[in-house]
Amino acid sequence: MNARTLSPLDRLLAGVERALETVAGAPEAARPSPADTFDEADMDDAERRHAAGLMRINHTGEVCAQALYDGQAALARTEDNRAHLQHAAAEETDHLAWCADRLKELDSRPSLLNPLWYAGSYAIGALAALAGDPVSLGFVVETERQVEAHLEEHLDKLPAQDERSRAVLMQMQADEIRHAHAARERGGVDLPFPIPGLMHLSSMVMKAVAYRV
Repeated sequence: MNARTLSPLDRLLAGVERALETVAGAPEAARPSPADTFDEADMDDAERRHAAGLMRINHTGEVCAQALYDGQAALARTEDNRAHLQHAAAEETDHLAWCADRLKELDSRPSLLNPLWYAGSYAIGALAALAGDPVSLGFVVETERQVEAHLEEHLDKLPAQDERSRAVLMQMQADEIRHAHAARERGGVDLPFPIPGLMHLSSMVMKAVAYRV
């Protein structure tokens, strides 16, 4: 059965499977990790904990990205936009896998609240899709713009010698910029006040919690 003949129930079941893979599975990247070209840095315990906290935030951010795209794709108005969102989600899977690998290298773990982050983000993505494809694509633009800024902040906060984490974040940032541009080119509109501010506030809460939990 191809994607064009999937029933709503088929899509629901596929969505449940993707949710389980995202939250509890072991995602596989289609691209090599940018970290592979760098050796592990010599860091003390405090630096490793700090780097792990930052990468845990980024891993949670990618869980949220998967959920957002899944929610948006599930209710996209056209098959063309659904395919576009699913393609972007596939690239975000690379980010998820790279962050998961980096957490293991730092002897750490993902956020214990990832199921909650996924559920909330999926609901937000579905609501954005219900508003129509231009708003849904505009939501992608604003999300990726905020993620780009957040990654820039983390690049500054990483221990200076942690080139493996830095390489991952730099490639993620380049991909997010490209996703935002593609969504804008497809007709994404600017979101009205106060939505961008509320998105930023929810992101700040997630980052504060995921750094530790």
